[in-house]
Amino acid sequence: MTVTREFLAGLPKAELHVHHVGSASPRIVAELAARHPGTRVPTDAAALAEYFVFTDFAKFIEIYLSVVDLISTPEDVRLLTYEVAREMAGQNIRYSELTVTPYTSVLRGIAPEAFCEAIEDARTAAEKEFGVVLRWIFDIPGESGLPAAAETLRIATEIRPDGLVGFGLGGPEIGVPRPQFAPYFDAARAAGLHSVPHAGETTGPETIWDSLRVLKAERIGHGTSALQDPALVDYLREHRIPLEVSPTSNLATRVVASYDEHPLRGMVEAGLVVTINSDDPPMFGTDLVSEYAVAANLLDLDNQGAADLARTAVQVSFADESTKTALLTEIDEYVAKS
Repeated sequence: MTVTREFLAGLPKAELHVHHVGSASPRIVAELAARHPGTRVPTDAAALAEYFVFTDFAKFIEIYLSVVDLISTPEDVRLLTYEVAREMAGQNIRYSELTVTPYTSVLRGIAPEAFCEAIEDARTAAEKEFGVVLRWIFDIPGESGLPAAAETLRIATEIRPDGLVGFGLGGPEIGVPRPQFAPYFDAARAAGLHSVPHAGETTGPETIWDSLRVLKAERIGHGTSALQDPALVDYLREHRIPLEVSPTSNLATRVVASYDEHPLRGMVEAGLVVTINSDDPPMFGTDLVSEYAVAANLLDLDNQGAADLARTAVQVSFADESTKTALLTEIDEYVAKS
């Protein structure tokens, strides 16, 4: 039986690769733009949909940063985080590791202590009011270089909000070699944080190798080019390193030309561990339910197959064991009733 969108919408889910600012829906962005008039970001939802059209990855980064510019006070940070959780709850996302880039907000004048207090306040409220468990992956914006790495590490280790579980690296890959960030990842790992860099999205397998060998990655953000290197495929399969796959994101940024050409099916056929994610959902005109629908179509999944994808995301998450057990039980009970 082919999986239905209704089933996917009700399926309890975990999301492991989704960006804080990139999760701001047109509703949230319009509210932020209205708070800060004079920016080039439209306040009208229809105009925003047109604004969120990308010709390539560089254009995406430019537009993404223009939305970052709207978040200039701790109140903005709290609003964004809380409202993102509300929208996750509407998709029955029960647990999410949200990639957060504190450095870009600090650059815009928000004190790091106030930033962390704002996301934590939103996190505790979201869990209480929406039943969504949020955790943070603090992300180095690679285009900002080593100063950003040093400050992100400082915030992660000296302030360290309670919800922080991972240390990541995002932004452009081209021209941003991964090995330069090794000392910062070593220090983050020594402090008990998990290594989860982006790699192999807009570059080839060597970036993934660097992330594995030098940054000691425990999961790979995207990994879209992994199948180009059979030795890498063997390594990822043998060591059960999960890939955080976001199909519509890869189309929107022109990393792949069409869904039919997306490597997801090849990854699964090669025995790799994959999770399904939305990355920057409103900017790409998608959400996690839609990404599960795309994956179900590409992989010819039935309800049980879609539920297995959801289980995998829970199992390879950095949630504590009690949270994992509870969510896996929810998934099993949902499938049994469907």
